[in-house]
Amino acid sequence: MQVPASFEYERAESVPHALELLERYGEDARLVAGGHSLIPMMKLRLAQPDALIDINGLAELSHLGVDGDTLVIGALVRHAALLADEVVGTYFPIFHEAERVIADPVVRNRGTVGGSLCQADPSEDLSAAFAAVRAEAVILGPGGSRTVPIREFHVGPYETVVEPGEILTELRVPIRPGAGSAYEKVERRVGDWPVAAAGAYLRLDGGVIAEAGIGLTAVGAEHFTAPDAEAYLIGKAAEEAVLREAARIAAESCEPQADQRGPVDYKRHLAGELTYRALSRAAERSGS
Repeated sequence: MQVPASFEYERAESVPHALELLERYGEDARLVAGGHSLIPMMKLRLAQPDALIDINGLAELSHLGVDGDTLVIGALVRHAALLADEVVGTYFPIFHEAERVIADPVVRNRGTVGGSLCQADPSEDLSAAFAAVRAEAVILGPGGSRTVPIREFHVGPYETVVEPGEILTELRVPIRPGAGSAYEKVERRVGDWPVAAAGAYLRLDGGVIAEAGIGLTAVGAEHFTAPDAEAYLIGKAAEEAVLREAARIAAESCEPQADQRGPVDYKRHLAGELTYRALSRAAERSGS
């Protein structure tokens, strides 16, 4: 039988109250919302927090909408809400395509966007999607609010820049007219972690690529990105040969690990092929 170690439980009534509770219980306290990653780790005793602080009731972290030229996604927005939002799908189809292949409806109904990013699993779909579109993370702590590029948010497997006593409050994604995005994933079965997955974001200007973003997950891409491939794309036409070369560069920059999902060569091949497919569909959507 899998039973967590003993822990204290508190329910936060507001964001300031959550910060107060984090300060009271110290660095061994953990926030919980969906809990689909944390609770199984606790049952296996891979995680043994002294206290769980329940933030499910914090409506101020559940906002989702457009603020000027920015899409704002609260940390407590559920996967299902992000998937269902028409405005999100209009501006960033990459999020809808990533959400459709995350786990199952039960997980998507309870799991949160912020929780997925803070878990920092090296195979997380949303980490690649948010990296591709160059989102920013807003973090609140006792010293006030700070904004961190999502490409600097993850510092290693299961590690982020969120310090003890801080809370991820929202994600901010710049909206660029005429940009296109897409997400491609290969998984062993529906709802599984990816064998490999790639997200792409392109904005064309005058027939050439003005902005490019590539996100990769499950293949050992540092910070879930492929900066050399992105740099190669800038100023070039979105032609098949160009996109394939960028995909090759992206695949070569990865450091996949052999495991039960496949050998290194297979994962690297997938990284290249999925990057090409995502770039192609993003290019087709750019300007539309």
